[in-house]
Amino acid sequence: MSDETSTENLNVLTSTQSVVKEALSKLGYGSEMYDLLREPLRMLTVRFPVRMDDGTVKVFTGYRAQHNDAVGPTKGGIRFHPDVTEDEVKALSLWMSIKCGIANLPYGGGKGGVICDPREMSFREQERLARGYVRAISQVVGPSKDIPAPDVMTNSQVMAWMMDEYSQIREFDSPGFITGKPIVLGGSQGRDTSTARGVAICIREAAKVRGIDLTGSRVVVQGFGNAGSYLAKFMHDAGAKVIGISDAYGALHDDKGLDIDSLLERRDSFGTVTKLFKNTISNKELLELDCDILVPAAIENQITLDNANEIKAKIIVEAANGPTTMEATRILSDRGILLVPDVLGNSGGVIVSYFEWVQNNQGYYWSEQLVMERLEELMVQSFEMVYNTATARKIDMRLAAYMVGIRRMAEAIELRGWV
Repeated sequence: MSDETSTENLNVLTSTQSVVKEALSKLGYGSEMYDLLREPLRMLTVRFPVRMDDGTVKVFTGYRAQHNDAVGPTKGGIRFHPDVTEDEVKALSLWMSIKCGIANLPYGGGKGGVICDPREMSFREQERLARGYVRAISQVVGPSKDIPAPDVMTNSQVMAWMMDEYSQIREFDSPGFITGKPIVLGGSQGRDTSTARGVAICIREAAKVRGIDLTGSRVVVQGFGNAGSYLAKFMHDAGAKVIGISDAYGALHDDKGLDIDSLLERRDSFGTVTKLFKNTISNKELLELDCDILVPAAIENQITLDNANEIKAKIIVEAANGPTTMEATRILSDRGILLVPDVLGNSGGVIVSYFEWVQNNQGYYWSEQLVMERLEELMVQSFEMVYNTATARKIDMRLAAYMVGIRRMAEAIELRGWV
């Protein structure tokens, strides 16, 4: 592996900053705007103790980044993962700013993470971890400051613990502090499936512009967690053939189409299912399968300089954050592959999180049908705006998405007189 590839794979923040710089330049902004937007305005590092089930105390490290609040409070998920880093959290907060800008939401980007492996923790240890993290960051978050949400290896139960802990600290019920909650605690209808539904809408719109009929099309989904599993189901129900899926331990492939309903019944809470099968393929082989639509729905840096020329899909829609490196994006674009970037592709989650926050603030809750109608409207508008920008300027959709997403924030910064 070359040094160039190693650097590209390891530093998601630097590669993100390069696209931000290019987007701002094309929009006519100078170095001052880039200097303000290339890093979060605030970056909190916390260390907090958690008592484990065996009576020992373990100290965990966590982060919370608030990229920019010129448009409104910051918004973004919290991930529990052993590979969480400060640079990753910074990059994710920047992506959230762009994502909110594309969807025209009154937010800036935020992101949080704790270095841990919840797969090796008990249910009660996870609860104590969630509550400890909220206590550590409680001074900088809130319904009008910074609103967390679920992310990798966190879910509605974790959000419920976090909301309860925050409400106890503040001494009043505060459902608007966090989104992705259970319905009974102020969650929104449709939140669990929102990221996957947004991806499915982008797949449909991308297929339209490329003249591909979804019925009978061959779809590969890398990752079988929340987004990947729901998406596989949506694609299967839409008449597509899902010929490949994967989890952290391997991948399954069947040219005739996998039995998605059976796989969904057998997967565990972390999206693991391939351990139940003898005949598996690697994630590398999965990404290089001959298919119409490829959906990376796992982790960062899956399509790189090493394998970009081996990708056979006609359309790639990113459901994960940062699955394709910037160099790989250029190669795919040059090869004529339509890549719908993460900041557009997976924005259904933050859109419905916004709807949840609005409902919490109003104290009035919507039907699932209304949530889905409004999600559809915003996703289609966002796709058309980014695709039309890319077409008009003859650039790839990632750069176009960054231009659309960052413009509103830059305007708010100028109006506030920050730059």
